Order: sequence, then C-alpha cells, then structure tokens
Amino acid sequence: MVFDYIQKYPHRTKQILGISYEQLQSLLRCAEKRHQEIKVKQESQKIRINASGGGRPTKLSRSEQVCLCLYYLRQMPTFQVLGMMFGISKTEANDTFHYWIPILRDILPASLLEQVSNNESDLLFVQEVLNNFRLLVDSLEQPIYRDSDQKEQQKYFSGKKKQHTLKSLMVGMPEAKDIVEVEVGVPGPTADIKLFRKSQKEFNKSQLFSGDKGFQGGENITTPHKKKPKRELTQQQKDENKALSSNRIFIEHLIRLLKIFRIASQRFRLKLETYEQVILTVCGLVRLRIGSLVLPG
Repeated sequence: MVFDYIQKYPHRTKQILGISYEQLQSLLRCAEKRHQEIKVKQESQKIRINASGGGRPTKLSRSEQVCLCLYYLRQMPTFQVLGMMFGISKTEANDTFHYWIPILRDILPASLLEQVSNNESDLLFVQEVLNNFRLLVDSLEQPIYRDSDQKEQQKYFSGKKKQHTLKSLMVGMPEAKDIVEVEVGVPGPTADIKLFRKSQKEFNKSQLFSGDKGFQGGENITTPHKKKPKRELTQQQKDENKALSSNRIFIEHLIRLLKIFRIASQRFRLKLETYEQVILTVCGLVRLRIGSLVLPG
C-alpha cells in the first residue's frame, strides 16, 4: 500500500506525492475537517428512516483516500492500476478520486489573488504590494484527446504544438516565490496576448509585467527585442534580452513544478469539464510545496 510505504519512509513522500510529509499531514487534517463539515450538512438535509452509520464500510481510511487522490495527480496511473495499488476496485478508485478533488480544490487556493479574493480590503492591499514588483508571465499548453466532432477538433488544434491542446497562463512572483494568478483551460489556438489581457483585469492598471515575444503589443509588459528582417540586434539589445531572460527563467521554474504532477504535463485523460478544477488543485499543491501557502494546523 502506498500510504503504508509513506508512513514507513516519510522522507520519500515528496517523490511519491509531490509534497513533503509535514505538508501532507497538514493537508490531511484540513481535508478531514472539510469532509466532516460536508457530512454534517448532508445529514441535516436528510429525512432519515434508518439510523445513521449503516451501509457497507469503506475499505480505505480517509487519509488513504486523500493519498490516493494525490498519488493520481502526481503519477497519473490508470484507475485500474490505481485501484490495484490501493487494494480496491477500478470503480471505487475513480469514485474516491472524484469525491476528494473538489475538497482539495476548496482548501488549496490556486493563486495569491484567489487566496485573498473573499476579503476586498486584503485584495486591495495585495494588489498595492504587487505594484512594487515586475511580475513574470508565461503560457503553457497541454495535449488532450482529439474530439470526434470536426468543429471541436478545429477549436482545440494548436498549430504551434501540431496537436489538440488546452492553454493556460501563469503569472508569478520574481524568483518563483508564489503563483500570483492563473488562467486555465482555454483552447490551444488562443493567442498568449489575448489571455494576458484577460488576466490583467485582476491587477492595478499600473502593474508591470515581464514576458516573452508572444506578449509583444501588451500594455505594461516588457518583452525581448525582436530581430527585424535583414537586420541584426545591437549589442545593447542583446544584453537587455539576456538580462530579461535571466529574470524570466523563474516563471519557467514554477511551470516545471506544475509539470512534476503528471496530470498537468501528460495528455489529459479525464473529462474536459474537470480540467479547470484539477489543474487549479495542482497549482494549489505547488504553492503548498514551495511554502507560499501555509495551511492551518
């Protein structure tokens, strides 16, 4: 059993689940608390004939169920293999995963702005603080299965990747200290600049950004100098491009951490309706992993 192995070798938790053993323990406590809140609410809405506590008991403890969900996000086996690894059926593995994903999504804010979005004064304060930084922007694409409908095929076909994809945009802090904002799951052909302009609405108008050539033409964003036809860049332009690239590398680090979870890097096998929920949950796990998100004890 994966959970038993982690209990025996806690130092290997990050390799197996993507977060440390201590972070896993705090996540388990929060997930258990949220699970109990859901059960209490469901119980209050039921009209009971039989006493509570009946029915077939689950084979896995709640900690093992959360571990199953995290293991799928990190390793992405088939549900058949996942069930075998946890000693349950393929159907139960599938049901368990889809039960816990909304709970994990709820307790893991995908970005700094989402974390403070429920409190207007906190949101305004964070937006004001962010003005002191030049935020890093980049996009990423993930393959999906080709739809049988031709119109849907055209909608998601990315000429850049030569396959059907979903595109996401990530805005990060300098030195990869946090994920500030994410836009997830738009069709692959969507232009980077269009996605960036949409995300800009979440920031102050004076907020500065740094991006690659795909963001040229945007407001308040610094992009590399582009070589014109039959002309070379000056040495100053080359130096500026090099400096910009060395600063922008940190957004690549955040994207690399996202792709450690195979559900965010390999061809997406689940229903597309779940894509946003799943990838935003992974963003929350990345924030937990790097220490920018601290869960209550």
